[in-house]
Amino acid sequence: MRGLNVNLLSEGRGESMLEIEQASVAERYKVKIDSSRIERRVRLNNGLKHLFSLSTVFALVVLAILLYRIGVQSMGWLDLQFLTSNLSRFAEKAGIYGAILGTVYLMLIVVPVTLVLGVSTAIYLEEYATKGRIQRFIKVNISNLASVPSVIFGLLGLAVFGRMFNLGSSILAGGLTMSLLVLPTVVVASQEAIKAVPGFLREASYGMGADKWTTIRKVVLPVALPGILTGSILAMSRAIGETAPLVVLGIPTLILKVPNSLLDDFTALPIQIYYWTLDTVLTPEYANLAAATIVVLLAVLFVLNSVAIIIRNKFQKRF
Repeated sequence: MRGLNVNLLSEGRGESMLEIEQASVAERYKVKIDSSRIERRVRLNNGLKHLFSLSTVFALVVLAILLYRIGVQSMGWLDLQFLTSNLSRFAEKAGIYGAILGTVYLMLIVVPVTLVLGVSTAIYLEEYATKGRIQRFIKVNISNLASVPSVIFGLLGLAVFGRMFNLGSSILAGGLTMSLLVLPTVVVASQEAIKAVPGFLREASYGMGADKWTTIRKVVLPVALPGILTGSILAMSRAIGETAPLVVLGIPTLILKVPNSLLDDFTALPIQIYYWTLDTVLTPEYANLAAATIVVLLAVLFVLNSVAIIIRNKFQKRF
């Protein structure tokens, strides 16, 4: 009983001491609760939340209207004949086979060039480059290049590939120009993926006797692969949908001959959409052709984005 009384006394003393300490702290800092200020903050928070929700709903409604109009205008025009026919001056006979083939050839240049240069640059900057001002300067400039307007890359491609190397408006010139456009995005995405690899994995590899390149190839890259592939595929999606660099490069709109080599002139899906939209004033049927081409381009972008999500989920489960 005596021990129990001592414990109860100590507990009561502890509570009283805690209350005294809290009172002294409140008195020391003179804490005052302003209920009206809290209410204003709550009202502001609720108002901004509703504003952002309305903005999102408005954007989705506009997107739904655009997709509905495109779908309605493309009905009756999007068929097998449209996908397998060449371009024509007559709207009823026009197809996008040449534009699809030109887009495929374009990406056959963009994908390997961008992946090899982008991932190699990211590996060098994160694993081999000496930490210092030069490395920070390079990283900042690469990040800034990712936000440069696409038309600037078109001017660069026209000056370097089109005129200096005398490639004109060929597939090779367009592919290299698009590679410059999406290269900073791939570098930044690869850097972040490599940077996110836990350090203990590298240390474990070094502890097993592996050298630096073996560690990068066997440990770092497999773990960073989901982020690298996701960023790269999204960058390729941007390259497929870009129009401004190709317009500046002088890609023609009407090519009746299907390209057979990388040095041939070509046209692409976004270029065809752009020019058919401009020619709608003269030929109203071109609006239907442009809508059908937009549906095809959206389907390609949807497939690429889905592949990026699938690859990311697969490798995340694996590692």
